Amino acid sequence: MNLLRKSLVLFSFVTLMTFNVSAQENKQSFEIIEGEFLLNGYPITIHSGEMHYPRIPKEYWRQRFMMMKALGLNAVATCVFWNYHNTAPGVWDFETGNRNLAEYIRTAGEEGLLVILRPGPYVCAEWEFGGYPWWLQQNKELVVRTNNQPFLDSCQQYYSRLADQVKDLQITKNGPIILVQIENEFGSYVDQREDIPLSEHRDYYQAIQQMLLDVGFKVPFFTSDATSLFQNGSLPQVLPTANGEGDISNLKKCIDTYYPGGPYMVAEYYPGWLDHWGEDFVTVSPEESVGQVRKYLENGVSFNIYMVHGGTNFGFTSGANYNSESDIQPDLTSYDYDAPISEAGWATSKYLLLRQEYQRFSQEPLPDIPIPIPVINLPSVQFNKTVDFFDWKNRISPVKANNPLCFEDLNQGSGYVLYSRQFTQPIQGTLEISGLRDYALVYVNGEKIGELNRMMNIYTILVDIPSNGTLEILVENMGRINYGAEIVHNKKGIISPVTINDVEITDNWEMYPIPMNTPPDPGKSTESNTPGKPAFYFARFDLQQTGDVFLDMSHWGKGIVFVNGHHLGRYWNIGPQQTLYLPGCWLKEHENEVVIFEQQNDTPQKELLSSPVPMLKDLRKK
Repeated sequence: MNLLRKSLVLFSFVTLMTFNVSAQENKQSFEIIEGEFLLNGYPITIHSGEMHYPRIPKEYWRQRFMMMKALGLNAVATCVFWNYHNTAPGVWDFETGNRNLAEYIRTAGEEGLLVILRPGPYVCAEWEFGGYPWWLQQNKELVVRTNNQPFLDSCQQYYSRLADQVKDLQITKNGPIILVQIENEFGSYVDQREDIPLSEHRDYYQAIQQMLLDVGFKVPFFTSDATSLFQNGSLPQVLPTANGEGDISNLKKCIDTYYPGGPYMVAEYYPGWLDHWGEDFVTVSPEESVGQVRKYLENGVSFNIYMVHGGTNFGFTSGANYNSESDIQPDLTSYDYDAPISEAGWATSKYLLLRQEYQRFSQEPLPDIPIPIPVINLPSVQFNKTVDFFDWKNRISPVKANNPLCFEDLNQGSGYVLYSRQFTQPIQGTLEISGLRDYALVYVNGEKIGELNRMMNIYTILVDIPSNGTLEILVENMGRINYGAEIVHNKKGIISPVTINDVEITDNWEMYPIPMNTPPDPGKSTESNTPGKPAFYFARFDLQQTGDVFLDMSHWGKGIVFVNGHHLGRYWNIGPQQTLYLPGCWLKEHENEVVIFEQQNDTPQKELLSSPVPMLKDLRKK
């Protein structure tokens, strides 16, 4: 029996010991000794999958854990998203809905999975601002991800709150948490921020490590980076793990350099990849994934599949990247990731092939694959009311200032802001907003004249404003950058002067904050729907039975959808995503409510349809 088979058999035995509620206190342990992970004294090879609790409805957590067990995994890794729990200064939520992290961890343990905790404070993960609360930027003295005291003080508050929730779920307390990560991919940030002295980087890194110790994390720590970045991404006496490393000999060589003898672990193996609006959906073939996992299995390498199940970026939680060609690359609402378990929790062909490979290395039959959650088609949903956005916004009291204010100065984190200014004299020429963050529709006297788009580096447009005319600019935050040096420049809205023909337009600006975290109420707004004007669509529909739904948004323009109060996220007809995933657990038998905010509204809609399958690869515009 080789080391891998031996560890799998031993795991089956020790798992029963670990999660036996009658086990005596202080009998459970997880250690790194002489190049091995030891669970209760027995060698174990970690076969983990990454899955994030905010991206899956709480009602589906257990089913997804069962999918992971049926795949052959023995652990789940999850990031902890600071901004998901700390939505405003002094406001914390670890209890409601998907935010109940402790319940997520306990449920994983109940299903026989160990837990790897990745608490950041920076997590990346294609998540809004990499996990940081947007309002940190309101403190002009605070700089994220540095040895900056206001930032460290905020981190300390976060870690203390987090520890209150999960420290008793460590294996030292007979819980399932066996490993905790320090920061995330910090070596890459050191590489990107050569303007910061290396000693400052190191002081920050060690301060984060000490905080984790101080708040009560007692299980082994680890760091995670590309092997080429271990020099600045590792810490003394802490296990370095690799991201995206497929070469076993290089993995062992690099880990041995900083942690002689291992154990050897790939903390992020990518069976797919992240996806952006306006770009092709990225795929990795099932055969390629199986071939790489086979190498890990044959060589006794521990690994974590990032992502084994991606889920969905509900609401405004998706982040963004950037590159030399695009000032921002907003992530899709779907976080399908071409993962083995699809966005809706289905076993893909990749899952089935990987399961066969795991079964080949296991002496015990794997659990049966759970029955998939049924998918239903909605009847054609007819709208009972449509409301003109410009009429609706009149209920909002605008903020007045001499210059446009950014979201943060308006005490707003996400959604939209309508910037409005009346001109007493006519003016025509080139309107420029170099500090647009991120997408804007521009109107003169209520008529749409075009769009500005940071993703496409479009910051200018011709305008012709008559005497006593009104310029209106509806700006959308498309998600804060979550990776790279630009993470420190993440304010939203209009963050620069607005100019026409290079002359700054000042005085008499009005700003209407529209966070849109909850469904808008039509109130007594007059029913109206004009092509080219943003509109709200309201409808009710009855169901005799519930099930998962894929809303077909392929005929719409750009906007967001709420169903029964749940914010499903953004849609945008440029693709590649053309459907929105609606979990069946959020539907009700009999009456349901849907609200759609359609920003472009070039073609007013009469009905909402569904699709029997997701449409994630229909790219219409680059």
